Amino acid sequence: MNYRRFLHGAKFWFWVVLFVAYSAGAVGLVMIDTYEDRYRNLSKVQLTSVKTQEDVRRAGASQVAAVYRAQSGMAFASLPTGSTFQVVWPDGSTETMVIVDPTSSLGVAPVKNSQVTAANAPR
Repeated sequence: MNYRRFLHGAKFWFWVVLFVAYSAGAVGLVMIDTYEDRYRNLSKVQLTSVKTQEDVRRAGASQVAAVYRAQSGMAFASLPTGSTFQVVWPDGSTETMVIVDPTSSLGVAPVKNSQVTAANAPR
């Protein structure tokens, strides 16, 4: 009887911990779709994809992050140094970026192996 009670309790707490961990991870990621009107016409974003040179992607992601900060309610608290966000480029490809220096025009760096081409993106 004790074994069944222990097993039932272990299963319950496993699912509780899994749910809390997933919820915390899902809330922490900001996704920015550059196909939206406010990002679509930015000079460094228009023709950018994961196949573009890294410096161009960094500049585009920096522009996107600056617009996101400017239009958020808490401009200085949104996307601080060390935070990550996912960019969906105009062609549908995605990659995750990390804020290195919010004041620099190349203050964003791509996370290694986070690039997904438009052909491989989930539909």
